[in-house]
Amino acid sequence: MKKKISIMISAILVLSTVFLSTFVPANAVSYKNNVKLASKTALLINLDTGQTVFEKNADKKRYPASTTKIMTYIIVAEHVDNFKKTEIEIKQSVLDVLNGTGSSVANVASHVGEKMTVLDLLYSMMVPSGNDAAVVLADYVGGGSVEKFVSMMNDKAKKLGCKNTHFQNPDGLHNKNHYTTAKDLAIMTQYALTLPEFSKITNTTTYYVKGENSPLVTTNSLIDANRGGSYYYQYAQGIKTGTTDEAGHCLVTIGSADGYSYLGVFLNSPINPENDVYGTMIDAKELFRWSLTKLELNQVASSETPICEEKINHAWGKNSVQIVPEKNINAIVPKTFEESDIKVETEIPDSIDAPIEEGDVVGKAIVYYNGKQVKEKTKIAEVNLVSSETVERSGILYVLSVIQSIVFSNWFIVAIAAIVILLVIYIIISSIIKRRNRRNRRNIKHYRNF
Repeated sequence: MKKKISIMISAILVLSTVFLSTFVPANAVSYKNNVKLASKTALLINLDTGQTVFEKNADKKRYPASTTKIMTYIIVAEHVDNFKKTEIEIKQSVLDVLNGTGSSVANVASHVGEKMTVLDLLYSMMVPSGNDAAVVLADYVGGGSVEKFVSMMNDKAKKLGCKNTHFQNPDGLHNKNHYTTAKDLAIMTQYALTLPEFSKITNTTTYYVKGENSPLVTTNSLIDANRGGSYYYQYAQGIKTGTTDEAGHCLVTIGSADGYSYLGVFLNSPINPENDVYGTMIDAKELFRWSLTKLELNQVASSETPICEEKINHAWGKNSVQIVPEKNINAIVPKTFEESDIKVETEIPDSIDAPIEEGDVVGKAIVYYNGKQVKEKTKIAEVNLVSSETVERSGILYVLSVIQSIVFSNWFIVAIAAIVILLVIYIIISSIIKRRNRRNRRNIKHYRNF
């Protein structure tokens, strides 16, 4: 009972941190550590801030195997209103597509001719990784067409912002055109964590389907205290494993402790037929231990502390205004970091025109980490910069400024130059006309005298 309560609290924490991450820019920094990874691709994201703290080949296309079912869950959850009351008839013709594929199954075939609830099928798909449950759900939601369901998966991936993902099936069986990346999987997973029952189902180790005497058992040894052996990690939660010869071992999981939650994605850990070690689970344990013990959330800039002081125009008796962050800037940094490791760069005009209200955005600050734990200066946060006070505009100074800007503007100078040139021309022409008139008058006078 105590464990169930702990799981529920952790699930709520995960959901809340996912929502919090939407309000903080997600920035990537890969801190150095001593973990030797078996996985060829790895990604670790702090769910409290949305900040990536470690990545390895996170944008490289990989075969996802059964981690595909995270997206399958998303499509089902978005198209079925009531998991418990919605029932699906199990048809042999739907299951026959898996014949000869060597698929992992969840005994759905024993219910052919009967009906199963969507909830039981979701457990069957996510806990023991049943491909049979996946195709039944896909056929139902796709209106009798698994192909239509797969098209829905691809459309959703694009809408979520996944840039390097393409699905060919709902279960993860190998296909050269069925691929994703660690970053895209992280995007899907963070979205899935906001959906009904996802956290609960993916963190379940045993489950009894209605009418069956034997339980479904999780493929995720990381969360199974009874069967997980050395892979078990008490701070791990869910989410999904996957394995094919081409994909290797794959794993998406969460590590939570002391108020911190990290989402880990591990792909393409090699399979050794002679001594099959789940490198993804070892990698997850080690990276979670490192992140939970060596990193911490720190305030790297305060909304109460001015970032800079900027010149202000058109204000009577005031030449400058202090600029502060719009909000406190928090970032995950190594516990051993020093203040000198944090660099703040601003993007702001050389001067600001009054009037300006307290809180008005005038630019932005970019926070970089430049400590020994990174290879090079790396962006970890970004925030708007705002005025710390309200400054009124002086009408007199504004008018004088307008006059000054007019006087020193290019078009004004050109206009004055044109006037001067025209005046000179006028003077020259007038002088010529006057000389000519005088000469004519002298000639007339001379003629009269003659």
